[in-house]
Amino acid sequence: MDSTLIIEKGIFITIIFAITMLMAMYSTLAERKVAAWLQDRIGPNRAGKGGILQPLADGLKLFSKEEFLPDTPNKFLFVVGPAVAMSVSLMTSAVIPWGDKLHLFGRDIVLQATDIDVALLYVFGVLSVGVYGIMIGGWASNNKFSLMSAMRAASQMISYEVAMGLSIIALIMMTGTLSLKEIAEQQAGMNWNIFYQPVGFIIFLICSFAETNRTPFDLAECEAELIGGYHTEYSSMRMGFYLFAEYAAMFISSTILAVLYLGAYNYPGMSWAVENWGVNIANVIGIFVLFGKICFFIFFFMWVRWTIPRFRYDQLMRLGWQMLIPIAIANIVITGIVILLFDGKI
Repeated sequence: MDSTLIIEKGIFITIIFAITMLMAMYSTLAERKVAAWLQDRIGPNRAGKGGILQPLADGLKLFSKEEFLPDTPNKFLFVVGPAVAMSVSLMTSAVIPWGDKLHLFGRDIVLQATDIDVALLYVFGVLSVGVYGIMIGGWASNNKFSLMSAMRAASQMISYEVAMGLSIIALIMMTGTLSLKEIAEQQAGMNWNIFYQPVGFIIFLICSFAETNRTPFDLAECEAELIGGYHTEYSSMRMGFYLFAEYAAMFISSTILAVLYLGAYNYPGMSWAVENWGVNIANVIGIFVLFGKICFFIFFFMWVRWTIPRFRYDQLMRLGWQMLIPIAIANIVITGIVILLFDGKI
């Protein structure tokens, strides 16, 4: 790999991290605005025009608040917990195709940090590590409510990762690849996977709520039972990292949903746009189309939060183990039969 390509990839990764952080910051404002809209309120509107500077004000407030360390023998782990949660939320973006390619400075620039053959396995591997940030923070807090919250989060995330993984198997059977780039390319035009795998899409969407600890699956942060959950003892920017990690995870989950099932950066008439307007303009439009799909899913996450009450814990576990997993297995079997029928092997 030449030095120019290394610099190019480094700049691209920095930009993606910056966009992820920016989306996480302004998702907090969007959350409050959506909640206000659904509840017929105004929402934050004092910091800047329409409250546009509210995330910056919140960030400055978190930086300026006093750091608090509880009486715990695991001070190192207490500090590491938020860092793990935040890092894991950002790592997944490395394999996501944000667009096709741009022809700049006499060379093709691929809008993906790295394209690996097992990108989906990488995504699930990173997501499975995310539970450590919550578990470490909850256990190191030396607080029984934080520990109970961490245990809830761990069992919830592990349970729903099973159903999420099974929902993806049917998609892999159809596409024949684990590369997110290839999956995106196969959905050119309106050949989106949601039309072929609606059941897998619904299961993956439900599991995404559980993986990001969003209502109605926010049992780990249930303030009526656990005060503040695993970050009860956290203050200042350490608590901010946990909050940002949730919104960053929501952004990444929305992106993966858009890439796997809603055609990623593909849109109707994209080939026509390439022929008539050129590769750059057509692919820039594709980038905006992808972010439009992402914003739709983020709005849906927020809409559900302020519409549906949280489940009881037994309901949450029953949904994962007794409903989603059997449906996902049935979907795999049906997908296999359909593939064999259309391939003429039956």
